[in-house]
Amino acid sequence: MKNVKATRSKITAAIASILLASACSAVADTQSTQSDAQAKTSLTAEALDNSLLYSNTCITEREVIAAQKMWGNGIVRIGSVFTNSGNYSDEAADFIQDMYGYDLSSVLFKPTLAADDQFRSSFDAALSYFVGGNDAYEEDKGFAIKPYTNVKFDNVGIINNSCRMAVAMGNYFFTDTNGGETKVEYTFAYVKDSDGNLRIVAHQSSLPYNPSAS
Repeated sequence: MKNVKATRSKITAAIASILLASACSAVADTQSTQSDAQAKTSLTAEALDNSLLYSNTCITEREVIAAQKMWGNGIVRIGSVFTNSGNYSDEAADFIQDMYGYDLSSVLFKPTLAADDQFRSSFDAALSYFVGGNDAYEEDKGFAIKPYTNVKFDNVGIINNSCRMAVAMGNYFFTDTNGGETKVEYTFAYVKDSDGNLRIVAHQSSLPYNPSAS
């Protein structure tokens, strides 16, 4: 009789364990399902945001070259407005808005003539570099108001095999009003916005290494 009772107790305990395990599994499955649903919702929202900000068409080399020409023309235009006593600051602001992606994402910008504040991660910091006049960046003299009469790009290569981003590297040459030419090294990364325009999200620029200066 005692053996029967013991056996029944063991069976009851086993059944209870099975029911408890099943309940725990059901709770875990529910939590996992909820987590998966939240993750999918987050991904869907991110995809929707991206679709509103970015184009879903690939970037071509021709588009990169056209964007480079626009950038060079913009630098020359800012200098011309400055020379003619126009509102060169507004001209530069429009240039940055059109050419850079500060309203789309973070922008990595390391300009040529910046030593104290080398990296310009905000719109205002970029504007200061191009036209000066910002007390927060005392080193800025206004790169675009030197001024320059021509900017020529010479790409060593353009990589666009990731489709949604293109990277160009090479030298560009800036011609000043006296005819002097300065060679500068560059790397640009571009994305395409929802209007189909290329926007710069990374820009590194520097003067070539000069062994005699070391």
